[in-house]
Amino acid sequence: MILLLDAHTLLWWLRGEPSLDRAARASIADPANDVVVSAATIWELEIKRAMGKLQAPDDLLALLESEDFDCIPIHGDDAIRAARLPMHHRDPFDRMVLAHALRLDAVVVSRDQMFDAYGVPVLRA
Repeated sequence: MILLLDAHTLLWWLRGEPSLDRAARASIADPANDVVVSAATIWELEIKRAMGKLQAPDDLLALLESEDFDCIPIHGDDAIRAARLPMHHRDPFDRMVLAHALRLDAVVVSRDQMFDAYGVPVLRA
């Protein structure tokens, strides 16, 4: 199974926060699952970190590599898919996560209920 981590899920995992649901934590830790992160999520976290709105690691890409998480690049077809999604939600970063989930047939790991409106599989974080 491919697990696509949302921004808050990624941070909770990296910080070892107890906020992360036990089942989600077990699924992320399961070596049978492929864990991926959208490049849009990295971009979102870096923007918020640069603005001083978020405490995020400076070495995010190195941390992803050490966790054996793959970073999914943004392709032109992803941008088109994200733009053409129904406007249930306007956040461009979440819309790209959705586009990646659809392309990869991935399960989104998130606590954000917005993903439910798009019919993608979600594992509650």
